[in-house]
Amino acid sequence: MDTVTSLGAEKPVVIFSKSNCCISHSIKTLMCSFGANPTVYELDELPNGQQLERELVAMGRRPSVPAVFIGKELVGGSNEVMSLHLKGKLVQSLRKAKAIWV
Repeated sequence: MDTVTSLGAEKPVVIFSKSNCCISHSIKTLMCSFGANPTVYELDELPNGQQLERELVAMGRRPSVPAVFIGKELVGGSNEVMSLHLKGKLVQSLRKAKAIWV
């Protein structure tokens, strides 16, 4: 879990994804639509991707992707991100993390 947590804390918005996951693509698109520039780790394209995926599962992520960190904290997956968005709190979280300035 140390590697995932460390990578998740490096930038304001970090997304662990797989290049062939349509839900991950939707979450990345949503973040970018607000002006955020997420750091994206495509697990299926990284040499240590399987290790990172095991860490995400150990953190309780099922499915493992997408896994979204905002402001150094694990927000969760697509359900949690969309819930924040529908409640009007996603933009607030992105501002607080200094991922967007609008």
